[in-house]
Amino acid sequence: MQQARLLLNCCAPAWESVRKASSRMARRGPLANKVALVTASTDGIGFAIAGRLARDGAHVVVSSRKQQNVDRAVAVLQGEGLSVVGTVCHVGKAEDRERLVATAVNLHGGIDILVSNAAVNPFFGNIMDATEEMWDKILNINVKATALMTKAVVPEMEKRGGGSVVIVASIAAYTPFPGLGPYNVSKTALLGLTKNLAKELVQRNIRVNCLAPGLIKTSFSRVLWMDKEREESIKETMQITRIGKPDECAGIVSFLCSEDASYITGETVVVGGGTPSRL
Repeated sequence: MQQARLLLNCCAPAWESVRKASSRMARRGPLANKVALVTASTDGIGFAIAGRLARDGAHVVVSSRKQQNVDRAVAVLQGEGLSVVGTVCHVGKAEDRERLVATAVNLHGGIDILVSNAAVNPFFGNIMDATEEMWDKILNINVKATALMTKAVVPEMEKRGGGSVVIVASIAAYTPFPGLGPYNVSKTALLGLTKNLAKELVQRNIRVNCLAPGLIKTSFSRVLWMDKEREESIKETMQITRIGKPDECAGIVSFLCSEDASYITGETVVVGGGTPSRL
């Protein structure tokens, strides 16, 4: 009995290592060998999503408009031993969208997942003061480019027997952020785009869902949280009264892209700390 106890004690560290390794392997399973494109994924929410998809087993292609940002993001994620490459992609340019798709197909043979995260907001102020140029830029990148990016990947997903698209909208689609009128409208449009694409693509075995983050601490949202008075005003609308973190969005996206969500399409998941979300 004493010998058995000693044997167990001696083996305990080794078994603990095996248990931890098994746990890591299990976590990578949900998206094993899937190929994922994530737009605007070198910082903030997009970067967190790219990292999570890769940790869950996917081969990920990250992208953004600047080569140095792509290089930095790829270096960080590859430094974790993850299967990540990157390319420059301005989603408003057809040739860049085509290059992003081609990168994934040439390296990994196809595409299973698209996370459309790219967005701009060059305007802050009263909606009546927004120029036509501002409206065009916001709607072209935030809405039209999302639809065209999805259009570009659908043929490749069909070749794989189906796929999953996740569109990143915002809680602003439901509860508009002050001073961001055109941006808020573009994010509301993405809820409708999600519904329409889900209905059109279901026969091709492609699911389309939407993520609506609340106030998440990123450089993109600094106009809201750098002003403490505005930040406190927004936090008063939440049940969890703090700013969210990018990683708190990433797991939801990985779930929506996995087989665990195989019966979910056309839905929007709000990650907003309990901010009211109803149209």
